Amino acid sequence: MVKMMTEYLVLEAISQGKIDWDSIVTITEKAASIKGSGQLLAQGHKYRVKDLFNQMSIYSSNDATVALAEFVGGTEEIFVDMMNQKAKEFGLSEYAHFSNATGLANEFYGKYAPNTSGANMFTARDSAKIAQRLLQDHPEILEFSSKPQEYRREGDTSTELMNNWNRMLESWIPIGNLYAKLYAYEGLDGLKTGHTDTAGYNFTGTAERNGLRLISVVMKTENEDMRFGETRKLLDYGFNNFEKRTVITAKTEMEQLPSVKIKRGKALEVPLVTQSGLELVMKKDETNDVLEITAEPVDEELLVAPIKQGDVLGTLTVRYGKDVVHTINLVASEDVDKAGWFTLFFRAIGNFFKDIWNSILNIF
Repeated sequence: MVKMMTEYLVLEAISQGKIDWDSIVTITEKAASIKGSGQLLAQGHKYRVKDLFNQMSIYSSNDATVALAEFVGGTEEIFVDMMNQKAKEFGLSEYAHFSNATGLANEFYGKYAPNTSGANMFTARDSAKIAQRLLQDHPEILEFSSKPQEYRREGDTSTELMNNWNRMLESWIPIGNLYAKLYAYEGLDGLKTGHTDTAGYNFTGTAERNGLRLISVVMKTENEDMRFGETRKLLDYGFNNFEKRTVITAKTEMEQLPSVKIKRGKALEVPLVTQSGLELVMKKDETNDVLEITAEPVDEELLVAPIKQGDVLGTLTVRYGKDVVHTINLVASEDVDKAGWFTLFFRAIGNFFKDIWNSILNIF
């Protein structure tokens, strides 16, 4: 599952224009020598980035993974530094550490072991966070992870046909093989399996139904059947008990702060509405009463006319439990022009006599 971070960095390099899908990668002696999953590449042969990405994401090819890491980073060691830096950006746990691009133990590389410290390690929550960022920032990953099969060179039937190690893909169903009968799961389209003798059988899965996408992580099971069986239990629980719900709609007045007072305007206040809506994943049996919703206006010096429709004049905070906090801008729903000096003069006089009258009342 370490390869998810490699996938992220390759996709990031493509999105930044540093490489593209048709960039040509020449396979090095090191990449060609890597054992384990893959072993499809020969030194000196040339592949498109897209073909190597297919091999990495579908067949979990270690040789293709190293080739891509070297191509993006210059060396695998530099690429590993990039992985660990990205882990910090993602806010992964203190335990998260990458020592290579593949997820293998460094000693498995033999004489080509990268000159890096420690071992690949992260928690189940870390794995879920990597998957979440991968799906959010580079949703095109699903174009690859959802493929049940692909040829070593995409579309070239003269090369090896690779079967995806993810037996739960819904896309196995049209193929109608044993995987379709035993494992295929409605809506499942990713994301990454993994196995070593030390780590056991692992799987970070993702599935979408009715607009709700879930991520599951299973680690250290005894065999392939168990990792997919436990994933099915987790996803069934999620889809049976949770739903995506619109809790705030855009352009809506909120009772927590329906308006704010304005200085020097023709109007004394301006109504507010939400700038955007908010969807949350919530338990199906919960009502919106469990949400804590508060609102605050912006600093007083900003509440001065003229005000334009859409100006941000407040903030709505929505809390769900102790970990989920979202903020939404509250904006002016209409313009407020600046008042002329004549209006401001008589308003000041009115306020003066109002203050005197209130003072007299307070005496009694």
